[in-house]
Amino acid sequence: MSKGLEAVVHGIHIHPVKSVGGYDSTRAEVEPWGLAGDRRWMLVDAQGVAVTQRERPALALSSAATLPGGGVRLSSPGRDDLVVEPPRGAAAEKVSLFGVEFEAVAAADEAHRWFSAHLDAEVRLMHLDDPARRRPIKPAYAPNGETVSFADGFPLQIATLASLDALNDLIARGDRAAEGPLPMNRFRPNLVLAGTEPWAEDTWSRICVGEVSFRVAKPCGRCVITTTDQATAERGKEPLRSLARHRRIGRALAFGVLVIPENTGTVHVGDPVKVLA
Repeated sequence: MSKGLEAVVHGIHIHPVKSVGGYDSTRAEVEPWGLAGDRRWMLVDAQGVAVTQRERPALALSSAATLPGGGVRLSSPGRDDLVVEPPRGAAAEKVSLFGVEFEAVAAADEAHRWFSAHLDAEVRLMHLDDPARRRPIKPAYAPNGETVSFADGFPLQIATLASLDALNDLIARGDRAAEGPLPMNRFRPNLVLAGTEPWAEDTWSRICVGEVSFRVAKPCGRCVITTTDQATAERGKEPLRSLARHRRIGRALAFGVLVIPENTGTVHVGDPVKVLA
């Protein structure tokens, strides 16, 4: 960090079901494949292909919270909550995320019906029963064979408040100023840091958050989900328009970074953050 700046963890966000609303926490266990409970469930279509807010923005209107034992409580306005327990004894099935196949286990039928009614489309809820071996990270980024949950490709995503402020400044100066300022939940990060300079994360290779160190794999390239208002499911043009103009890194429209844990441990809101390399 630059002189005079002391970075800390500002927020911790857990999303139990991929592309569904999650919840904030003051602490989280860091497992090799991500935060405990984060993105261990995912929706698929009849062919086993992942269903996300990219295709179904209405998923933003539902939410999930973890329960003891690995289950989740599903919620949506105007509908009864549903508790879903991890499936026991069911055979693993092939699923596909971004064209890569691996195995997961189907939840109970009532979970499929709950989400299908919410989306008015036939979907099934799948559970990642064995994250230690189901889904390897691309070898170019994980020479030690690290694995990942149902996250897009890496165990955790980290964003900073300073970069969000800088992005909102860019949006305010553009032709879609009325769409800003955007909240952090558009980006669905796991850890939000305060006390950095804008875009400082572009220069990081390794960081330490509390007792856990992380290897920075790459900038987080952004997709249409970031244009989706997480409270209404309505879509606009930002932040992709401003990112395309000002934040192209390689082929990515970049905001935040994707990281791989180097050890396990607990992170807390208020933990100090140190740049190691």
